[in-house]
Amino acid sequence: MKFMLIWRATDEAYANMANTDFSEMLETVGRYNDELIRAGVLVAAEGLDDANEGVVVDYSSEPPVVTDGPYGETKELFGGFYILNVASKEEAIEWAKRSPIKGEGFKTEIRRVTTIDEFPQDNEWVQKERAWREATGQL
Repeated sequence: MKFMLIWRATDEAYANMANTDFSEMLETVGRYNDELIRAGVLVAAEGLDDANEGVVVDYSSEPPVVTDGPYGETKELFGGFYILNVASKEEAIEWAKRSPIKGEGFKTEIRRVTTIDEFPQDNEWVQKERAWREATGQL
């Protein structure tokens, strides 16, 4: 099963992280990533750019309205994510507990990633996506 671990933090937590030595942070996160790789569970891991650099597409009107980030009232922003291939939600939780990014204002949200097998297999669009996934080595 695949699970996404989504790193979230408050503005204050991000501000405090800015005081951390960048080389030290890379070393700490690198060791965690290495553990995930050696365990064979890491599928992907990425950080996200500053929310001020993003945009929001709001579909509540036609045409959709595009505004610069951050996203309205923000209390916690996503800062990065991992996708792990593990046996259970409990295993994903255990990996999240070991995250090197922790402390006041930091959280990790865990969500299962659904698979194409969970959709109606007789649907034309599901069949096209399955063919694309097979052709690109994703199945």
